[in-house]
Amino acid sequence: MIVLTVDRTERFYKIDRLLRAHRIVSFASMQAQLVVSRATLKRDLEYMRSRLHAPIEFDRAAGGYRFAAATSSGSRYELPGLWFSAPEIHALLTLQHLVSNLRAGSVLSPHVGAVTRRLESALGAPDHGADELRRRVRILDLAARSMRLEYFETVGSALFRRRRLYITYFGRTRGDLTDRVVSPQRLVHYRDNWYLDAYCHLRKGLRSFAVDAMRSAAMLDSAAQDVSDQRLDAVLGNGYGIFSGENVTWARLRFSPERARWVSTEQWHPQQRTRFEADGSFLLELPYSDPRELIMDILRHGAGVEVLAPASLRRQMIEAIESMRECYASSA
Repeated sequence: MIVLTVDRTERFYKIDRLLRAHRIVSFASMQAQLVVSRATLKRDLEYMRSRLHAPIEFDRAAGGYRFAAATSSGSRYELPGLWFSAPEIHALLTLQHLVSNLRAGSVLSPHVGAVTRRLESALGAPDHGADELRRRVRILDLAARSMRLEYFETVGSALFRRRRLYITYFGRTRGDLTDRVVSPQRLVHYRDNWYLDAYCHLRKGLRSFAVDAMRSAAMLDSAAQDVSDQRLDAVLGNGYGIFSGENVTWARLRFSPERARWVSTEQWHPQQRTRFEADGSFLLELPYSDPRELIMDILRHGAGVEVLAPASLRRQMIEAIESMRECYASSA
């Protein structure tokens, strides 16, 4: 069995892409793009021809290499498998999933075919690689909500054209509809859902709007009010999850030794502070400005977590647990 190093395998893929993208590729051009010695490139080309059955031939008249129109041998040319890292697989499959879910008639539809073909090529060999990878590796959309794509397109257009939006927004907390004019700043994909960070001219401040909660959206002629990245991060990036706010409080949580086996490898917040205690329990400290999402994540761990601070978060956790208990009791 012959084992190829990752570097050499990647060179084979680069040579393949160069020959497919150009009718003729000179030896000097190929060598410069691969950044290898003449001897290494000669060995790579010979290996691809003799061992991988690549139909590579040298055209003396054109002064370069190319793929032959057809190969005389019956052997099928196929590059060796190239595996991806975990983040690469997630990124490729997530992008493929998002692209495949674009509806017909979308403003992006004319571009989807080319993107899909590039993804198919990246995910594996054309005969079976992409389909096999999707069948064997699955990405589950946890709590993903159906999205009104027509509003997403309007939001995206206003965002990049730097125009204001007039939206009718459904606030899930109070269950009410409000009409707002907002200046879009950036789109955020979080936990399989899309959010628009924007300056709200009604509330006179920065807010995050769930795109699927927009009941209408129209782009206005007036220019959007720009907000600096530093200001956006200060207001929308310091809280926990999607909830924003400048009044940040630090939560202090202690997980049991059993739950620590999971939580110690998780990132709840970029600024979190962690440490193990002598008995194997795990301490996690993190900032939050609105407790709603944090409380939901804490409840997932049941009796395996204790809220040490602040006292207000402890009270809110107790109220949430009591509310759940009453709900179960009434339905029993």
